[in-house]
Amino acid sequence: MNDRFWDILEEMLNSHSLIIDRKKGSNHPNYSLLVYPLDYGYLEGTRSMDNGGIDVWVGSQYPVRVNGVFCTIDSKKNDSEVKIVIGCNDDEIRMISDFHNDNLQAAIWVPKL
Repeated sequence: MNDRFWDILEEMLNSHSLIIDRKKGSNHPNYSLLVYPLDYGYLEGTRSMDNGGIDVWVGSQYPVRVNGVFCTIDSKKNDSEVKIVIGCNDDEIRMISDFHNDNLQAAIWVPKL
């Protein structure tokens, strides 16, 4: 495993504000049947593949730590992204996996070991 990847990721989390723009239980703005199982947002001042901020899932565990990342691919939008996962327990990680593995998208989980 590449420790430098996780170190840089931690630095980004510590140096950029986390903006939660999709609260747990809220509906996706374009797909009303899609409900966010956890808080979801992005790191302000960063850029991802979709030109928005780097996406972050936030769980219920404290202290907050990086659990890993989901690498997603979306056949509807024809894009891929990396989603940072912080402060999640095993059940919450499964909820995120279920959210990203539906008919239109797929995801793989890369845990921080």
